[in-house]
Amino acid sequence: MEILYRQAVKDDLDAIEQLAQQAVNEMVSQGIDQWDELYPVREDFEQDIQSGQMSLGILGGEIAVIYTINRECEPEYESAEWENPDKPYCILHRLCVSPIFQNQGIARQTMEHIEREAAAKGIQAIRLDVFSQNPHALKLYQNCGFKKVGTVRWRKGVFYLMEKYLP
Repeated sequence: MEILYRQAVKDDLDAIEQLAQQAVNEMVSQGIDQWDELYPVREDFEQDIQSGQMSLGILGGEIAVIYTINRECEPEYESAEWENPDKPYCILHRLCVSPIFQNQGIARQTMEHIEREAAAKGIQAIRLDVFSQNPHALKLYQNCGFKKVGTVRWRKGVFYLMEKYLP
C-alpha cells in the first residue's frame, strides 16, 4: 500500500474540511474531546494551504491523511526542555488520518515519510504537541521515538510537548 504524498492545494479544501469533521466525530465517539467547532476550522486549513505548509497523502484516489509542517508554535513551547534548542527543527501540526483509513498503519507510514523529508532538508528535530487524553496519538508518537519534553495546559486540557531527533 503506497501512499502518494503531495502539497495540498486550494481545490482540496472541501475534502480536507470534510476529513477533519469525520475525524472529530470519530474522536468524540471514542470519548476524545480534542478537536471541536473552534479548532481546527476551515480558516486554519486554508492558511496552511496558502502558506504551502500542508501536505496530504492519497491512497486509492482518496485523501487518507493530512498534516502541516512549519516552525510556528504557541508561546508555551518555550517552556519545554528541548534537547538541542538551537538545532534546525520543524513542528508538526494537525496530523489527521481519515477514519476510513485508520488502524491500517497510515499514521506510522506518514511519520516515517515526514522524518525522511525533514532530514533531507537538513532538519534535525521534529517537535509537536499531543493531547494527553488521546491514547492513539500518544501511542503513535511514543512508538515513533518521540520523547516528552514538557507539559502545557490549553483550552481542552493538558498537552504534552514532544520531540524526536533525526538520525
